[in-house]
Amino acid sequence: MKKTVYSLCFMCSVRCPIQVQVENGQVQWVQGNPHVAGIDGSLCPKGAAGMALLYDEQRLQTPLIRDGERGSGKWRSAAWDEALDYVAERLKTITATHGGRSLALFERTNLSTHVSKTFLKALGSPNHFTHDALCKGSVNTACRSLFGYTDAEMGIQYDKTRHIVLYGRNIFEAVAVKEVNNLMTALGNGAKMTYIDPRVTVTATKAGRYWMIRPGTDLALNYALMHVILKERLYDAAFVQRWVSGLKDLQDFVRPCTPEWAEAETGIAADQIVALAREVSRDKPSVIFHFGYRGAHHADEIYLRRSILILNVLMGSIEAPGGLFFKKGPGAAGGKGARKLTEQKLPKVEAARADGVGGKDFPLPDAAHGVPQALIDAILTEQPYAVKALIINRFDALKSIPDTNRTKEAFKKLDLIVSIDVNFSDSAWYADVVLPESTYFERTDCIQQANGLKPQMFLRPAAIPPVHNTRESAIILRQLAERLGIEQYFPYTSMEDLVAWQLEGTGFTLADFQARGFVAYCKDQIFWDRNDGLKIKTPSGKIELRSSLLEEAGYPSFPPYVPVERPQGDRFRLVVGRVAAHTHVSTQNNPYLSELFPENKLWINDQRAKALGIKDGQNVRVASGVGEGTLKAFVTELIHPDTVFMVHGFGHEAKIAMRCYAKGASDSVLQASITDKVGGSPALHDTFVTVQPAKATAPVEAPSRGRKRKERVN
Repeated sequence: MKKTVYSLCFMCSVRCPIQVQVENGQVQWVQGNPHVAGIDGSLCPKGAAGMALLYDEQRLQTPLIRDGERGSGKWRSAAWDEALDYVAERLKTITATHGGRSLALFERTNLSTHVSKTFLKALGSPNHFTHDALCKGSVNTACRSLFGYTDAEMGIQYDKTRHIVLYGRNIFEAVAVKEVNNLMTALGNGAKMTYIDPRVTVTATKAGRYWMIRPGTDLALNYALMHVILKERLYDAAFVQRWVSGLKDLQDFVRPCTPEWAEAETGIAADQIVALAREVSRDKPSVIFHFGYRGAHHADEIYLRRSILILNVLMGSIEAPGGLFFKKGPGAAGGKGARKLTEQKLPKVEAARADGVGGKDFPLPDAAHGVPQALIDAILTEQPYAVKALIINRFDALKSIPDTNRTKEAFKKLDLIVSIDVNFSDSAWYADVVLPESTYFERTDCIQQANGLKPQMFLRPAAIPPVHNTRESAIILRQLAERLGIEQYFPYTSMEDLVAWQLEGTGFTLADFQARGFVAYCKDQIFWDRNDGLKIKTPSGKIELRSSLLEEAGYPSFPPYVPVERPQGDRFRLVVGRVAAHTHVSTQNNPYLSELFPENKLWINDQRAKALGIKDGQNVRVASGVGEGTLKAFVTELIHPDTVFMVHGFGHEAKIAMRCYAKGASDSVLQASITDKVGGSPALHDTFVTVQPAKATAPVEAPSRGRKRKERVN
């Protein structure tokens, strides 16, 4: 029997719409949803490898309870009732002793995040954290400081742009299919692309202009661009006069930031800076200075992201075709969105957040995502109170939070660690209980409310029943809630029940999604009237260059620029990033993707490598103040001499993930825990490392399959 199911991929967080072909209960083929504009049947390498995840014998298949020391790899299989009872009893004991606030939950933001937040609130905990905070917490704060909207409430119209400027946004390797296709449409129609990065990426090779900027100096470049734009009056005067406050303050601030000053700091010629400012201004307002997806580079990240957004404002590219826009929800089209469990009347949480968000330590970062690295500090110090239990839902803290060794020390202080995941992550390896989640092919998920120029809703229905003894995370939390006496906040027993509850009042039903996988609230794109229709959510109702959000919290809108350190000798600034074959830390063990990209290497400038006696392909030892690792060198002229680069997400410790075990090196082991105190993101590019030829060592081998099975269930 054959059937076609329209769904959503979850090989990364983008959730591209997909079409799944099923025959006799097995997934036979996956491609992009042909009914979705910008997707048109396309799929990235990770999406194409989804079937390999589904049928991978090394994925999690049944609940496991630790049967040895944490990290020893000794487990015993458990029935679901036993595993859930075990977790619930431990949680009861911990919360009875330390209060509900002693429980925290990490997760990669997903369609059931409202379920996780409800679970915590029902138990009296404010400590919900998402991976978004590590990726783009400072981007979020920067957007709110100017517009009153979060980054998630803003979008980019790629296909109509006339010029796009990318700051390390390696869009052709960190692939979002619709974005890439739409950008290719624009480039095919004659749009220009400028790419700025210390390293020649795939995106750099597609650009009409590429600048190998000295790492950490993008802010100086942007101030110089503003200097030229304001001095020569290249900005959109009508838009700025109508919608912007603080222009005079900005003019005064950037007056000393000449292109010649920026050349000395960035290595980019002054006349080229002037040329870009003039060229982009001729294409306004259909221009994009990309504000970034991962904005977690430096301790002053908030100001870099603000500077990029301010350039868009000066170009008048807000709510303009080919520029930036504010995402429109169902209400803009006269509709109603899907309900969330968090909209119920829930118990009031009295406790302050353990990470200090909303208090004096972190007054501005978004409490919807938190500051995960600060939770590690709180666990270790037990200040402002003890955190003793941690649930981790598809968020590998040991591979994502800087300074892995410190995170391990924090884990030792926890009384309970529960991992909900599809794969055996390193965090699962150190957990007490592992609860296996069904893959996106095997589960119905909550509604995706896709706001944008045309608001829509998407659905991820189960294409096939679970292959193994796995469950949906929303069901796992519901069943834990029953055992903890808070089931009244979870009005469902199946995912179909939950989706039907969400759709009440929207005018749509489950059946409406079957034909194309989504429903739309309107046919035409919704742009606000740029003359009198922008809905800016700042206190002034204007786009605030001089930010009330920042200044009321005691932070300046325009702090003095601090020159960037230039490493010498065997010291380099460590920079990390992505490749098209992998998603962060979660796909390295995929059967297909591990073949495409089995391990990371250290990019190092050829002249610096020669001075250190390092040859291409040679093992090198990379060390920082908090950790070290060994990996192969990739010696090249395609990276700035101050910088070394490695792909994020390697050096896995979970031996059950045999394909990626001990392959390459972990960037999170090397990175010091440095935080943008204003914006909230970690400063992932502010760690300096030494690089030296490595001493010869015996290769590390993954255990054989037979030994692995013995370790897994002891």
